[in-house]
Amino acid sequence: MTAAAHRTQAQRREQTRTALLDATIDCLVDVGYARTSVQEICARAGVSKGAVQHHFTAKAELMAAAVEHLTTKLRRQLAASLDELPSGGTGVAAAIDLLWTGYSGTLSTAVTELWVAARTDPELRAAIRPVDRALGRATLEHVTQVAGELPPERAEMLFWLTVNLTRGLALDAELGGDPNRRRQLLEEWKRIAVLLYQDAATAPS
Repeated sequence: MTAAAHRTQAQRREQTRTALLDATIDCLVDVGYARTSVQEICARAGVSKGAVQHHFTAKAELMAAAVEHLTTKLRRQLAASLDELPSGGTGVAAAIDLLWTGYSGTLSTAVTELWVAARTDPELRAAIRPVDRALGRATLEHVTQVAGELPPERAEMLFWLTVNLTRGLALDAELGGDPNRRRQLLEEWKRIAVLLYQDAATAPS
């Protein structure tokens, strides 16, 4: 078999895997985890059930890979946007807006479905926890660059406060909460975060 043929087979395998991951995310968002069956994923991806078994040994592995697939795209988008932000308080406020955009939307819907299911599913919990932590670590590295004047522990605190706030706001959105209240809360947190940043940046070392 020629090298070109090997590359073509590898490309087809990767295309099939990507189609399965995209279909899994679509299912989680559209019908929820409980109704996200392998049969439904295959139908949406346009592949056979055997293709799933070829790429993934268990449903939990497929779920974790799908979230990793989505978060990898999100991480790249966040990294490119965060690298362009100004430093200082203006950059902190803009970074919070970016994190809200990243941690809400499709990612929030899909991951919320998996978190709820993982509470009573140890196999699923073990599969998705490393993916979630990896996203946090990678994003934190870029956020720390924006808040370069802060001690690392202060930058990390601001980051995780923002992540947990945005996740809570995203869940509120899923439950039909008041969008005006969410916007007000986010703006208030940006104001507080900038003040915390300025206080920490100007404090004597």
